[in-house]
Amino acid sequence: MFELLGAGIVNVLQFKYLLPLFIGTLIGVIGGALPGITITMTIIVVLPFTFGLEPLQGLSAMIGVYVGGETGGLITSCLLGIPGKPSAVATTFDGFPMARKGEPGRALWLGIWASIFGGLLGAVFLVATTGPLARIALQFGPWEFFSLFVLALSMVAGLVEASLAKGLVAGALGMIVTILGNDPVMGQKRLTLGMPMLEGGIDFLPVLIGVFAFAQIMTEVERMGGTHKAIEAVDRGVSLVVSHAKIVLEIVTRPFLLLWSTFIGLVIGVLPAIGGSAANMLAYDQAKKFSRHPERFGTGTPEGIIAAESSNNANVAGSLVTIMAFGIPGDAVTAVMLGALTIHGIQSGPLFIVQNATLAYGMFAAYIVAHALVLAILLPGVRWMLRIVDIPKAALFPVVLVLCTIGAYALGNTMSNVYVLLIFGLVGYAMVKFGFPLAPFILGVILGDQIEINLIRAIMTDADPWLFLTRPISGSLIALSVASLAFSIWQHYRQRGRAEVEADF
Repeated sequence: MFELLGAGIVNVLQFKYLLPLFIGTLIGVIGGALPGITITMTIIVVLPFTFGLEPLQGLSAMIGVYVGGETGGLITSCLLGIPGKPSAVATTFDGFPMARKGEPGRALWLGIWASIFGGLLGAVFLVATTGPLARIALQFGPWEFFSLFVLALSMVAGLVEASLAKGLVAGALGMIVTILGNDPVMGQKRLTLGMPMLEGGIDFLPVLIGVFAFAQIMTEVERMGGTHKAIEAVDRGVSLVVSHAKIVLEIVTRPFLLLWSTFIGLVIGVLPAIGGSAANMLAYDQAKKFSRHPERFGTGTPEGIIAAESSNNANVAGSLVTIMAFGIPGDAVTAVMLGALTIHGIQSGPLFIVQNATLAYGMFAAYIVAHALVLAILLPGVRWMLRIVDIPKAALFPVVLVLCTIGAYALGNTMSNVYVLLIFGLVGYAMVKFGFPLAPFILGVILGDQIEINLIRAIMTDADPWLFLTRPISGSLIALSVASLAFSIWQHYRQRGRAEVEADF
């Protein structure tokens, strides 16, 4: 196995494979850093240029986009508080506050190195355990997927700060968004309000872009004024240069956090249809739950950045194994890659690694080498990232809004997505004004439709509701959901008690 991987790395380091991998990684970093330009959109733009290449050349370029995009997304998350991509949402929670406190370089490099470590740990783990992970994933039926998504939503309480009730309401509102449109089984119209644009449901990405980007921009403009910089604490005299030895030490001295966040990203990546957005936020939630000082989360704590970024890069490794072993795209990006395999006449699935060993391990090698290329790109280039925060809001935010609008329109080449972006931008702004957290809302939007679909599949297969509890894996996940919710409630009241005691003094 490791001999094949070594041969794959030697193969990928040839110029004809290394060049498309480098170009893809560079494009991915840039695309990931631009708000509104998702990794999916970036890889779709790259796809036509791979048709005339060898399979490994084309797939290397797309893997480079994937890895580079996941790392590049943290740049705007840390410097602007606007996620460059959906799976960098949780990175904003501590990356942006840390940058605002005068440590933009530390915030960026904590995220970059955590991404590298998480991705490489994920690669080693997955290459060694592809078979066992495949057997575990094959045991999941609709009952298990339903219970897994319920577990994810139960963790939403851990993302709530001031009001547990408001957090749960925000999560419920996110789930309501997913039932707009036609019934996924019978095709019956639901809550369409007579509007044709709602019959097909609402895409997740315009909602995310609107809620986070628009709400962040409006809040910043209202609070700081249009002539200030995007991050007031960062001025021209502040450098992004850091001691990489200290940054790496800061990460490796938290081995449990790094390994647990990586594991969460792997599991979410292997199981299809969840994606890096959920992995990013769930790892953040877990880091907060296990922290000795959960009250520091959201104020610029390094644990939040490490957990969020190590999980989403590990999620990439999990998604690649899913498509290679099962022929099932774990997310939209791997769906594009599945199409590329089909174009080249290659059948993915259980026999893929056996029949295409050189290509399979070449893909793993490309994934590993892409992380080194990310460092090669950002080590000399990250100093230019400070220019982002030097741009006055009056010039920066209109550009961001235009990019977001273009990104929303390009998802389906329809104005309906632009309308969705505008509507949910106002919704997000209103939620911020009234103290409703955005993270639970987004998590509800991400998981709501999958909860419904798997619930319907389970009932259509067997109407016995006790199967959700009597099937071992499903029952265990439900039990973990109850424990997670109980722990979150206890933690919430413990923090409130501490605050009241401190107030008395």
